[in-house]
Amino acid sequence: MLFLITLGAIISLVLAMTWLKLPPFVAFMGVSILAGVAFQLSPEIIFKAIQEGMGSTLGSIAGILAFGSILGKWVGISGAAQKMTEVLLKLSGTRYARIAFMLAGFLVGLPLFYSVAFMLLAPLVISAAAKLKQPATFLALPMLASLTVTQGYLPPHPAPLAIMQEFGADLSKTMLYGVAIAIPAILVSGLWFGMTTKNITTPANQAFVFVDNENRTAGPQLSTFASFLMVLFPIILLALGSFGSNTFPSIAAYISNPVFSLFLSVLLAGILLKRIGFSSDTLLSTSMVSIKDIAGILLIFGGAGALKQVLVVAGVSQAVADSLGSSTWNVYVLGWTMAAIIRVCVGSSTVAGITAAGFMKVILVNSTADPNLMVLALGAGSMMFSHVNDTGFWLFREYFSLNFKDTIRSWTLMDTLVSITGLIGVLVLDQILF
Repeated sequence: MLFLITLGAIISLVLAMTWLKLPPFVAFMGVSILAGVAFQLSPEIIFKAIQEGMGSTLGSIAGILAFGSILGKWVGISGAAQKMTEVLLKLSGTRYARIAFMLAGFLVGLPLFYSVAFMLLAPLVISAAAKLKQPATFLALPMLASLTVTQGYLPPHPAPLAIMQEFGADLSKTMLYGVAIAIPAILVSGLWFGMTTKNITTPANQAFVFVDNENRTAGPQLSTFASFLMVLFPIILLALGSFGSNTFPSIAAYISNPVFSLFLSVLLAGILLKRIGFSSDTLLSTSMVSIKDIAGILLIFGGAGALKQVLVVAGVSQAVADSLGSSTWNVYVLGWTMAAIIRVCVGSSTVAGITAAGFMKVILVNSTADPNLMVLALGAGSMMFSHVNDTGFWLFREYFSLNFKDTIRSWTLMDTLVSITGLIGVLVLDQILF
């Protein structure tokens, strides 16, 4: 019954937005309440779950989105994005632009949380697509596949790190195996599959496009070094925070926080822009515009978080784990399947991975499976079939201005390939190494 209600909630959400044309936030709120009633939750529990779901989702992402949006807007108006795009395209050439952004996504995605890396790189890809007169989705998918893989497979991202700690896995081995699995996953889901999306020619959301600043071409410009520093500074801070936890733990605790690192990055960007002639009024007005641009996205994220929490409170994730616990499947396939089903039902890759890990821990102890590979199997499963209950789905859709069909056709299928290729990689490594 839990599965049927969850399926009905997902179908209702899709119909509310595609057939009834309701705003996403309204649809999320309505379906969250109806699902809670169907699960026979009391009104107090339903509205508490909605409040907690919105609060936890926005609490973890609102600051990142706000500072990332301001930084992105300032990178755009300064001409830094144009300069960075020109350098990347000069190094890779027009023919290999997708490979350049794919590598950039992997390197940037290692230290950065997904939403931070997305907000920094997506406008650069969109700008490059406009400059090269190529479809934005076609150019972006290799980069997005890299970001997705690093988020799902590799510590220090929240889900793989938590799973690794749950299983007592070794960080260096998990990272080594993860990179070995990540490479084919990115090539298949990003570079190869991305070729099939070349016919998706919808223009990207103009609010997130870095436009060439023609009015400043005759005035002072940021240097190439300063242009890259504006974008790479939060990455540098987070990397220092991750690797410096033993050397300078107090400082590392601050700079390893993505909100704080982006806060410092916005301050640095403001200093750099004022040095080349931008006024305080201009910086203030553009920052307010950037916040206005993401208001709708924040509401969508809050709505998705509300529905996710109602499903969690109703016991959907635990029901999936319980129903699969007595299976005689291959232990890696079992872990992947458990994480994948929870992901599809609940939407959160972190919830899916951690929930599956709690159940698989008992099974892992009584098996010969390698805990490092099990971390990767669950991480791959937690990336399965992103759809309307996942905030990443809406982030991608809003940036690239796609309709529902094309979002499923590109983003959702890419995530599915990341997940399936990851499982295949785990099974192959298990045969080779053990």
